[in-house]
Amino acid sequence: MKNLGLFAAILFSGYLFDAGSLFKTSFAFVIFCFLSSAAYLINDIHDAHKDALHPIKKNRPIPSGKLSKELAKFSAIIFLTLAFSMSLIFINEYFFLICFLYFIMQIFYTYKVRNIIILDALLVSMGFIFRVLAGGFAAGVSISSWLILATIGLAMLLSFGKRRSERTILSASGLPLETRETLARYPDSLLDSMISTSASFAIITYSLFTFQVSPQESLGIVKRFLPASLSNPKWMMLTIPIVIYGVARYLYVIYEKKEAESPERVLLNDKPLLATTIIWVFCIILLLYIFS
Repeated sequence: MKNLGLFAAILFSGYLFDAGSLFKTSFAFVIFCFLSSAAYLINDIHDAHKDALHPIKKNRPIPSGKLSKELAKFSAIIFLTLAFSMSLIFINEYFFLICFLYFIMQIFYTYKVRNIIILDALLVSMGFIFRVLAGGFAAGVSISSWLILATIGLAMLLSFGKRRSERTILSASGLPLETRETLARYPDSLLDSMISTSASFAIITYSLFTFQVSPQESLGIVKRFLPASLSNPKWMMLTIPIVIYGVARYLYVIYEKKEAESPERVLLNDKPLLATTIIWVFCIILLLYIFS
């Protein structure tokens, strides 16, 4: 689900329904699925003995024994071969470079950084940025610096929120935090502060991004009904309240429902958050593609 971030560049640049751009981005999405799958397999192989003690991660294929480490290693090699060859042959060298850097970062995270507080969350956040950049490079469209900053804020919120929830889940299960070394080094006060800062940063940068990306001309369909004072409004800013609610709902899930251990699981299982995401995407398409 994280790989859907590759579509952000064409969504906000107005090329979502351009056949060529959509095809290239979709192909890049498939490549990144191979790449991220290989990275996750390597990570799960490395952490299998610790994940077996985790109340949720113990059900993953490798820790549970459903998938052998030998088969996982073979699958990772196949996925990597497909990802790198396809990215260079069918996309371009810039996309290949992003793929290569993303994989190196994932390996560096798995073997070196995952037990270094703050830096571990920042490196995970970089994965989201690489996905947005990869989508832009694949389709050959420009990427707003404000979109990158908003992505950083959202990624940091998800990363620190996940760690806060993991601490809660392990404590509630009576398991030692040492099943994930870095969690034992995170005080709750630091995580709460970083979550608050990331949430504020995400909302502010997204608000500035909507000001930049809003259509320069008034919405053609409704222009005749608008007063002169609204002849050139920044319509994308109408989506800001939706984003504020979405962020607030995610914070509620972290602190009250205590279910944010996996951002993907949160989005699929929390109906208000899922509905908010769907409405947000619908409004963006409406404002950037239909009414502009």
